[in-house]
Amino acid sequence: MKVLITGITGFAGSHLADYILKNHPGTEIYGIIRWRSRDENILHIKDKLKLVECDLRDAASVKNTLTEVMPDKIFHLAAQSFVPTSWRAPSETMTTNILGQINIFEAMRELKLFETKIQLACSSEEYGLVHENEVPITEENPLRPLSPYAVSKIAQDYLGYQYHQSYGIKAIRTRTFNHTGPRRGDVFVVSTFAKQIAMIEKGKQESKIFVGNLEAKRDFTDVRDVVRGYWLATEHCVPGEVYHIASGETHPIQFVLDTLLSFSKIKIDVVQDPTRMRPSDVLILHGDSSKFRKVTGWKPEIKIETTLKDTLDYWRERIK
Repeated sequence: MKVLITGITGFAGSHLADYILKNHPGTEIYGIIRWRSRDENILHIKDKLKLVECDLRDAASVKNTLTEVMPDKIFHLAAQSFVPTSWRAPSETMTTNILGQINIFEAMRELKLFETKIQLACSSEEYGLVHENEVPITEENPLRPLSPYAVSKIAQDYLGYQYHQSYGIKAIRTRTFNHTGPRRGDVFVVSTFAKQIAMIEKGKQESKIFVGNLEAKRDFTDVRDVVRGYWLATEHCVPGEVYHIASGETHPIQFVLDTLLSFSKIKIDVVQDPTRMRPSDVLILHGDSSKFRKVTGWKPEIKIETTLKDTLDYWRERIK
């Protein structure tokens, strides 16, 4: 079997490659990279991967790559995925996320890859403004996006539906709720807290941790559980349908901070940083993943405390 992972050098992409190598030996793993891609997330497995240089925003580049690989499965994980950046660079976010996916779909259509399954990493951010009486959120909940990023993910999500209905592309839409763990970029909430604690412990930052909104509630799943879900989605889910991948438990960001601080023996002061506050924030994301669990048998196996400790230890090892 040939598998193509877009965004293989990123957070989820590298963990997905780890999962496939461990659990599905014999699978040929191709990964899309760009000339400026950083490879620290895949250095430990780089010799086991087939890396292909490709710009997803260039239709010819995408078609050439798919012609070369002719994959049996595509995991489309590449994206501009940081919500605050989408306010600073909305056009870049739309171009990267929407045009890149259209180019993949068009290449699949032209190459007649109608038996190839493509898993789309959609997002719970699409729901945006969620009312208290709407949680836990099901796949039928209205979409009320509160960021340019969320709008771009809705477009990706619905393009998956449209290309399936119009052309028979086997697109599987997974709306994943917050996922975190080792290798997460330091701009994301769990990782930024963990990195700051590690920096303080190493004497590289004063004993203050800078935070944003601590009241927002999120449904966190360990990335290692999530990528297992991605694989199961391509094995069991119905193309054109949408499925939630979520732990089903919510925790305030305050809980995340307190738990991470409990792993350190140093007294650390908490300072709210206005620059870390969003123009409009999603107050609660709490997912109902019963549809996905029923079809795939998936359930999260890693507790949030373990995820948080592993993330902190990752930064402790990286910061010298």
